[in-house]
Amino acid sequence: MRESEEFERLTGPFRAELLAYCYRMLGSVQDAEDQVQETLLRAWRGYGGFEGRSSMRTWLYRIATNVCLRALENRDRRPLPSGLGGPADEADTPLGAPRPEIGWLEPIPDAVFGTAPADPAAVVVSRTSMRLALIAALQYLPPRQRAVLILRDVLRWRAAEVAGLLGVSTVAVNSLLQRARTQLELTAPAEDAIREPTRPVDRDLVGRYAAAFENADLTALVALLREDAVLEMPPLPGWFRGRDAIAAFLGAHVLVRPGEFRMIPTAANGQPAFAAYARERDSGYTAHGICVLTLAGTRVSRIVFFNDPGLFAGFGFPSRLPAGEREPVPCGG
Repeated sequence: MRESEEFERLTGPFRAELLAYCYRMLGSVQDAEDQVQETLLRAWRGYGGFEGRSSMRTWLYRIATNVCLRALENRDRRPLPSGLGGPADEADTPLGAPRPEIGWLEPIPDAVFGTAPADPAAVVVSRTSMRLALIAALQYLPPRQRAVLILRDVLRWRAAEVAGLLGVSTVAVNSLLQRARTQLELTAPAEDAIREPTRPVDRDLVGRYAAAFENADLTALVALLREDAVLEMPPLPGWFRGRDAIAAFLGAHVLVRPGEFRMIPTAANGQPAFAAYARERDSGYTAHGICVLTLAGTRVSRIVFFNDPGLFAGFGFPSRLPAGEREPVPCGG
């Protein structure tokens, strides 16, 4: 077997988890893909000197951690609008012009990281650790704290393993972890408030949300929201908190006429999501944004509508949907 084929055989099984790791660190699928490529490039260059004193997985994570930390040296954290300031007071409050210059947090398609492990419990742990609110909260942590928390609390590495990877003492690792956990408690939601939408009642809730949005049925949609629900729409910096505020905004600016949107089900960050298509003036629908829902109890607690048609390719959806076509055929991604 040629050396390149052997390298691919040994590293290939780790690509998906390295991508998930880099995404947790960076908050961007594109940035994560770039750093995974950089990781594998560095690994290939150093493969001849790899002596197997650590496992291939540990070696790759060491390289990935270093390239992510370097990438974060001169980069601001990727926020959601709710991380920039308080909510808008009224539906007519100016939400500000789109801020494309801000590196916004991005959703990640479940298909990218969702290859099912043999253990069903591992699927839940994996998807829970990718949820949008947690990724947003991780962005508040300094890069080394972020890496330690992901390695210890998400990937369940031992303190000694993380210390060896980072080249520090276990005391330093434990200190970084404690500070990261303290900060995360201030910014991340309670674990038991969010779950995977696997129950029939959850699937029904998601279906009713899509139907209400497509039919511009504001009353039906608002009935699905929690009283303290949040709506945010990057790259718009403004956002809303509360069922009444969300209803007023959607009624005035979004849900104006039935048939203006098509909501195609997908999944992102282990959460229900939609590829939202907006009606064109002539015919058909064009890519508008990716809508990610957070479910809590029997209601929707958060709507993050990423108004970025550029995300569609990564989710495997076309940029345009003909008028007579109900469901687009994924085009890869």
